[in-house]
Amino acid sequence: MLQEKIDHLEHLLAENNEIISNIRDSVINLSESVEDGLKSSQGNFSQGAGSPLLSSKQLSLTDNPADCLFASQSGSQNSDVQMLDVYNLIPFDNPDGGVWKQGFDITYQSNEWDTKPLQVFVVPHSHNDPGWLETFDEYFRERTQYIFNNMVVKLKEDARRKFIWSEISYLSKWWDTIDIQKKDAVKSLLENGQLEIVTGGWVMPDEAAAHYFALIDQLIEGHQWLEKNLGVKPRSGWAIDPFGHSPTMAYLLKCAGFSHMLIQRVHYAVKKHFALQKTLEFFWRQNWDLGSVTDIFCHMMPFYSYDVPHTCGPDPKICCQFDFKRLSGGRFGCPWGVPPEKINIRNVESRARILLDQYRKKSKLFRTTVLLAPLGDDFRYSESTEWDLQFRNYQLLFDYMNSQPQYNVKIQFGTLSDYFDALDKEDTTNRKNSRSMFPVLSGDFFTYADRDDHYWSGYFTSRPFYKRMDRILESHLRAAEIIYYFALKQAQKYKINAFLSSSDFTTLTEARRNLGLFQHHDAITGTAKDLVVVDYGTRLFNSFMNLKKIIGRSALLLILKDKHAYDSPSFDTLLEMDLQQKSQASLQYKTIIKLSEEPRYLVVYNPSEQERNSVVSVHVSSPTVQVSSASGRPVEIQMSAVWDKGSTVSQTAYKISFPAQMPPLGLQVYTISQSTSSNPHLAEYVLYNSNIDYKGIFNMKNMEGAEEAITIENSFIKLRFGQSGLMEEIINKEDGKRHEVKVQFSWYGTTTKKDKSGAYLFLPDGEAKPYVYTTLPLIRVQRGKFYSDVTCFFEHVTHRVRLYNIQGIEGQSVEVSNIVDIRKEQNYEIAMRISSSINSQNRFYTDLNGYQIQPRMTMSKLPLQANVYPMTTMAYIQDAEHRLTLLSAQSLGVSSLKSGQIEVIMDRRLMQDDNRGLEQGVYDNKITANLFRILLEKRTVVDMEEEKKSVSYPSLLSHITSSFLNHPVLSMTENTPMPTLQLLGKFSPLVSSLPCDIHLVNLRTIQSKVEGEHSDEAALILHRRGYDCRFSSRDTGLLCSTTQGKILVRELFNEFTVASLIPSSLSLMHSPPDARNISEISLSPMEISTFRIQLK
Repeated sequence: MLQEKIDHLEHLLAENNEIISNIRDSVINLSESVEDGLKSSQGNFSQGAGSPLLSSKQLSLTDNPADCLFASQSGSQNSDVQMLDVYNLIPFDNPDGGVWKQGFDITYQSNEWDTKPLQVFVVPHSHNDPGWLETFDEYFRERTQYIFNNMVVKLKEDARRKFIWSEISYLSKWWDTIDIQKKDAVKSLLENGQLEIVTGGWVMPDEAAAHYFALIDQLIEGHQWLEKNLGVKPRSGWAIDPFGHSPTMAYLLKCAGFSHMLIQRVHYAVKKHFALQKTLEFFWRQNWDLGSVTDIFCHMMPFYSYDVPHTCGPDPKICCQFDFKRLSGGRFGCPWGVPPEKINIRNVESRARILLDQYRKKSKLFRTTVLLAPLGDDFRYSESTEWDLQFRNYQLLFDYMNSQPQYNVKIQFGTLSDYFDALDKEDTTNRKNSRSMFPVLSGDFFTYADRDDHYWSGYFTSRPFYKRMDRILESHLRAAEIIYYFALKQAQKYKINAFLSSSDFTTLTEARRNLGLFQHHDAITGTAKDLVVVDYGTRLFNSFMNLKKIIGRSALLLILKDKHAYDSPSFDTLLEMDLQQKSQASLQYKTIIKLSEEPRYLVVYNPSEQERNSVVSVHVSSPTVQVSSASGRPVEIQMSAVWDKGSTVSQTAYKISFPAQMPPLGLQVYTISQSTSSNPHLAEYVLYNSNIDYKGIFNMKNMEGAEEAITIENSFIKLRFGQSGLMEEIINKEDGKRHEVKVQFSWYGTTTKKDKSGAYLFLPDGEAKPYVYTTLPLIRVQRGKFYSDVTCFFEHVTHRVRLYNIQGIEGQSVEVSNIVDIRKEQNYEIAMRISSSINSQNRFYTDLNGYQIQPRMTMSKLPLQANVYPMTTMAYIQDAEHRLTLLSAQSLGVSSLKSGQIEVIMDRRLMQDDNRGLEQGVYDNKITANLFRILLEKRTVVDMEEEKKSVSYPSLLSHITSSFLNHPVLSMTENTPMPTLQLLGKFSPLVSSLPCDIHLVNLRTIQSKVEGEHSDEAALILHRRGYDCRFSSRDTGLLCSTTQGKILVRELFNEFTVASLIPSSLSLMHSPPDARNISEISLSPMEISTFRIQLK
């Protein structure tokens, strides 16, 4: 069977075996060649620019047949627990479990611990949100600094006391304010094991909306801070508050060198099922793992919450009595009506028995006699009195219990790693045939519900304006990191002081930290108070503005012919990016370039590791414009109108667009000037349901209504639209087949029951209702040389569908842009639904964190809101013949409630709190831009039985389309024309594109030992993507090949030599025992690897 598959794959690939080196030779041969130092009429260049458009015949992909095997054979069939199966097993009937409402009655025999005593670790902790009801700075000022100050004093009072801490964002802020004595005290507590740093990321991130780039980045930022300031390496993961858990996070922790982790917020029915099976502790294995290399031990907390009432045992009424902050007379007591009692000689026996009973019951849910009992809550231990109350009362209980041999218990304060070390010891002792006593689990823990039908699928979309802003900052941070490191290396080589002495690295660090802060589980989630959201938004906005400057400065240095010219005054601000934003709450827009006869430079930056043929668009002040390549040859341009509103044409701005062939991670240089001899291709317009009175250069027609179907097309596909201007059909030009792909909008209301939708919860009033409009919308059709689009203007959505008419990746998919405005609505959520003829039944696929695909099943036994899942970058449906993918440039909630449908919730405005602590609704909505691409692909030879596997992969075309969508080309212009300025024609740092399946996650300059300064090294982070080969690969436009995950280091860089390349753990905490300089990079499919690289 396997041999047949291999034969078939090889046959399939033979059809597409036009060798990639020939393509590359063609590109080189077609390039305009210009002698060094040639002065063109359009500017002072000294190199050639990119090649003209490639013909479609050259654009087929060369796959290594062995690279196709991974997707066909992978899938963790060797897991004991597969979450997709668990959902089928659980009845979701929610019976009353008694004192443990969502569980069951736990019993035990008193002699169960006679041979092996119960070993209890009570772990004091304080959960500090870096922003939620108050801002990060307010929380620090009012609470968190006091927790640290008291920690230093109170832990020293008794060596038996322990404490764990997680969020480095707070620790670093406090560290900057304290004296050397306090710093030494902290180091001493860490050395003697009283204090442990758990996870050690910048924040405790959300695991649904966060992209893996940002998850890794905030982990590196925390770990690098720890390495420099404290010299500690966290061992155990601690995630008690993210609203659902992703296996991506488990994989990243494993790659960072962790062996254990803990999670809390999992569906209450899953917790009960696992408690019954004693599978609350397991080895978490990735779905795609064919072996056990990704296994990480995971502890799932069994009860409702991480507070004290829900951590000592199953009865919160009793556990609450052992939270000594709640003693009578305090600020808050126990909601169950029975307060704690101070422990003394008279009551210690009775209180110890009651507490031990809870510990014993809790231990019955696990497979060992080692028990974890966290002791803490939000912002706990901020007052010295609480330290005294908790530690003294518990110590009295511990001393008493430990002195009673008949109790068979050994109890103490511990750190998280103390618990896991004891557990490992027990597992090692009890192993049979070297097999662990713990099961292996694969899958994820979405969508979370904490009670009843209260599914936390609302936050997948809440505050979508900032979810989009997050990804814009992320793409700019990555772009800035890469170009900054290249520029730094050249500045060192040529001794360019103006660059070396700049504060760019400090600014870059601040941007990393602002992006990291926003990954917090109340930030990107959209679940903080309005003022806190503004604080996050302001940080993102400031960093976006700063990163643009770093990109401009770095790009200028790299393309300057004379590097020393950079030292001239004001040179560092000469290149400016043309993307602007007025405030943290406004949409981005393009600068209008003021043209003159004096040519000015236009520099385009391709932050992708793939060579790229993309349409570049800029706004200019005059219709008489010429764009020239590096050799002075005029470039064909499309000129389009700039619209102030739906049917008002700007008289002061024009949009010009042209295809640019750009080197991977490189810069391509053009000039732009006013010229009467220019001859742009003017776009033509048809407006339906409009009475525009336009007199100008563009051909515009008014039409009453769309009697005949509206169509736009490129060389790959043709789109057909209905009377309302919404897409109805995609026609594939290769085979002429028509495919129903309908776009519609719809509304969800909120339930009439007492509990309603809010920032966290989605509680709809039934199925979505169609979006109704009373009059036909204004429809604007634009047809042009390089792109055409159809825009329709509804009251709440401006919806645009665009086709790029160029060869390569960008022409293969349909771009969809929505500008959403629901600020006048109350208790409504707006969705975009794509309906197709694909027979997907109840199965669909969503990505997890942009890293991997998780198969989903829409289940009729679950409420509608339970069938909504997070989508970070893509979701798809498929049948034996086709796959329809929705690629997304922002995280949102997605579902497939009927066969053939993908539905994405784009915004939500809710007027009430949903009783999860926020104490407000979501009504700070902004005009929000959402960006997508729709990709329809033909599948080849599919075994539908295989479709039931627990794993799925995008195609290579889908991967790279997603990458281009999330990492757009960035354009910069000379802010003032300088006739004496001489630039190179391009900067091309890589010898060639990276292999198609290898993504450069980041090239991140590493800090030095000195605060705020950089070292000579960078972290080179690479991800080899898993992909499915079973798609037609003709005309994909991929200018790359696959190489079984291998890259020769000496063949990687063009402008630089690699002085050293040494493998590291993901977050740079560990080096492998045999770490040495390597000459070849070798990655397995799905692997993310970090290398310490030094370029010269």
